[in-house]
Amino acid sequence: MKKIVVSGMRPTGPLHIGHLVGALKNWVKLQQEYQTFFLVASLHALTSEYANSDKIMEWSKEMIADWVSVGIDPKKSVIFDHSKVDPHYQLHLILSMITPKGWLERVPTYKEQIKQLKAKNIDTYGFLGYPVLQTVDIILYKGELVPVGEDQVSHIELSREIVRRFNGLYGDVFPEPKPLLTKVPKLPGLDGRKMSKSYDNAIYLKEDFNEVKKKIFPMMTDTRRKRRSDPGIPEDCPVFYYHKAFSENEEIKEIDNGCRKASIGCIDCKKILIKNLEKTLVPIKDKREAILKDKDIINDILKDGNKKADTVAKSTMIEVFKGMGFSDE
Repeated sequence: MKKIVVSGMRPTGPLHIGHLVGALKNWVKLQQEYQTFFLVASLHALTSEYANSDKIMEWSKEMIADWVSVGIDPKKSVIFDHSKVDPHYQLHLILSMITPKGWLERVPTYKEQIKQLKAKNIDTYGFLGYPVLQTVDIILYKGELVPVGEDQVSHIELSREIVRRFNGLYGDVFPEPKPLLTKVPKLPGLDGRKMSKSYDNAIYLKEDFNEVKKKIFPMMTDTRRKRRSDPGIPEDCPVFYYHKAFSENEEIKEIDNGCRKASIGCIDCKKILIKNLEKTLVPIKDKREAILKDKDIINDILKDGNKKADTVAKSTMIEVFKGMGFSDE
């Protein structure tokens, strides 16, 4: 039996190349080796976008189009919207009854996110309980591995604690999920800060490539290179990190060497990047547009994925209720 991998994304707007490099490319590989469940976390989107709930379904469908266009295969992976699978609501309520509030308040990103998103007013019961719902997303499908970066390991550890508490009270129903650490390439925004739609510094998968070109040419580079003849340090240049994500190894070596020796200028460096970005992004955009033209494609993927997820989740809830003594049997 293949091990079970569970992951998902919040539908809060268009996906950018940071999502492609940081998660989606890895998902494509994982579906070849594991039994994979990829969920549209529409309920999680409500934690920050509750005032825009009417947009979440539209964002969800566009996100699925992005997933499929980069290679997530509905025949190999279960693609579903967790808001359409009722056991998520049931298990979330049950786990919320046994999860100490202190566990949730100590999550490293909790207070940080409240400060960063203070305009969204996310100091809510639902946002505090975000990790509980995240745990539900994983364990309803007996998820054994969760692909995360090092900064998210604490979230998985909390899920493990919740599972241990449940199993200690009601019997061994759930395996303890483990983080599947993935080396995520550093991909800063166009201005060198974290890539984010709120900073308006991202390249989106749905963008026309002419717009992408316009964004690349004014990108900041190593500030040491004020003149063409000034040598630079590639590690201090955002453009170089894009090369590491989208260019071939030989080109990366040449650009690294050329930057340090000032044998290549920043404009030439960006032209090479544009060429390589085009090879990756144009086919994705073309496939994405074809998918969205036929509304039945996304609807059929969700109908099939929701049904598969629901079957697994309901089977798990039979075990949950039996362990708790809530079973009719």
